[in-house]
Amino acid sequence: MHVKRFVNQAAFLPERSLFLFSPTPAASTMPELPEVEVTRRSFANAIAGSRIVEVRLGKPLRWPLGVEPHSLHGRQVLAVRRRGKYLLLDMDEGLLMVHLGMSGSLRFGLDLPPAGTHDHFSLHTTQGILRLNDPRRFGCVMAVASENDPKARKLLDGLGMEPLGEAFDAGTFYQQLRRSRSSIKQVLLVGRMVVGVGNIYASEALFKAGIHPEKVAARMSRKQVQRLWQTVREVMHNAIEEGGSSLRNYSNALGRNGNYQSLAYVYGRQGQPCRICGHTILMIRQGQRSTYFCPHCQKRQ
Repeated sequence: MHVKRFVNQAAFLPERSLFLFSPTPAASTMPELPEVEVTRRSFANAIAGSRIVEVRLGKPLRWPLGVEPHSLHGRQVLAVRRRGKYLLLDMDEGLLMVHLGMSGSLRFGLDLPPAGTHDHFSLHTTQGILRLNDPRRFGCVMAVASENDPKARKLLDGLGMEPLGEAFDAGTFYQQLRRSRSSIKQVLLVGRMVVGVGNIYASEALFKAGIHPEKVAARMSRKQVQRLWQTVREVMHNAIEEGGSSLRNYSNALGRNGNYQSLAYVYGRQGQPCRICGHTILMIRQGQRSTYFCPHCQKRQ
């Protein structure tokens, strides 16, 4: 199966204001790795090289900043990286770790309006303001000395392999899955083996690999794992190129919605005909999450 690819529009920057990620607060889909990566690309170049001139805090987030806000004044933002769903802002002294939580959104621009009720962190720099809006306050911004800081290690050490990284290889994936008695869908969602494959992308990758979502991970053949490894990489890559998935109000840095949801084969298509075989797409609940699949293309084996 092949999904047509488009140029990732989020790699290009608007001139003044960037609206990066904004799910509907009351009924949102948690931003997954593709959306976080699109967010990173949206402002990374614009903020790199800037100096911090002020830090403003709103209501407490999931974890405290960890330092006095004024202690960050004067530091230079060198680059923005990503590990799993954490954004890492490298500074000339220390590191800022940002997580969007369940409902967080980032915005960067020169002329942002005054902070509102749900704006809980504003990083004022010489090149613009980076602001975190988080109605549910499950996100975080945390200052640490480096990735080796114990607080950073506590959050990052349990993350699995990056699905598009070189360390994620089919052989290692197969050996890890052989030790798990959980369903393969649940293994993907937990993120201890491979990180960031959220509910949408796990359903799509399993469909494209022809694997039933309830199959026990340890019982998968080497050939099945090879197919799943490949489809996970393809789905995540395509989702990033398409600007992520806009199931609610998500839009990229240019104000354009992500397009991946329109390419979905199974996710959100319960009761509709399969795009490949015509059979009806089903939905089941796994670990309180909705799983979509085609019973004909993804037979129990």
